[in-house]
Amino acid sequence: MALSASTTLPHSVESVTAVFVNEDFLRHTSELVGGTLESFTVDGDTAGAFNTTTVRTIPTSRMPELARKFVGESLKVTQLENWSAPAADGSRQSTISLKVAGAPLDVNAVQRLVADGGSTRIELEGTVTSSVPLLGGKIADAAEPMVGKALNIQSTQAQAWLESH
Repeated sequence: MALSASTTLPHSVESVTAVFVNEDFLRHTSELVGGTLESFTVDGDTAGAFNTTTVRTIPTSRMPELARKFVGESLKVTQLENWSAPAADGSRQSTISLKVAGAPLDVNAVQRLVADGGSTRIELEGTVTSSVPLLGGKIADAAEPMVGKALNIQSTQAQAWLESH
């Protein structure tokens, strides 16, 4: 299944990036969906190219029954992000990989933070796949809306966070 989303925030790429790598913000978004932030690390200086690792536990109560049969009551999700250094105009890109412990799902996406005047256009494109024979497509189809929603929460919550902090 394909993931695709775009939104614009009236803040600079630098400000949006700072929120996306703020541990308190990540804890807030995890708790917003009923989960917990288990750990967060940044490898490198966020002024240049860097990597992040975020580990969350999230409930499966909103997932379709088919998916819950495979994964249980909660999921441990590890999100790896490889961020590029800023371009001349400040725009950035991160490649995102989600691994779900105990679930046959792979999520790979590219997120672009595009400088647009004083605003940032956030573009997300990716795929959700499952390696289960015969049922893989159905599992990916069931998981895609939840994965897409989870990735979009970060963008929509960043606006509120920037305005309140």
